[in-house]
Amino acid sequence: MTINSNIIQLNAPSSSDVCLSVAIRVKHRRLELNLTQLGLAMRADVNIETYRKFERTGEIAFLNLAKIAFALDALNDFDQLFSQKKYTSIEDVIQSKTITRKRGKRI
Repeated sequence: MTINSNIIQLNAPSSSDVCLSVAIRVKHRRLELNLTQLGLAMRADVNIETYRKFERTGEIAFLNLAKIAFALDALNDFDQLFSQKKYTSIEDVIQSKTITRKRGKRI
């Protein structure tokens, strides 16, 4: 449930949950392509133990995740990651033009 955009959602997934969810999706894609863990690790030029740990825990370096995505022909999926805000109304566009601050606030 979101009250406003400045408050963290209740029941939101943790970062570990997100990582594990990505690992599960990668595993499903690997199995759809009928690849073994070793086969995908070799195609992606990722150490097999690194890949096995990724499927088990979701932990992996971003570079290795990009290599795996390339091996699975899924690099386009990264295009949505941190994409620019999409405007839903003209008011959103006008409001964004009035904001001139280019750096974050210190906490």
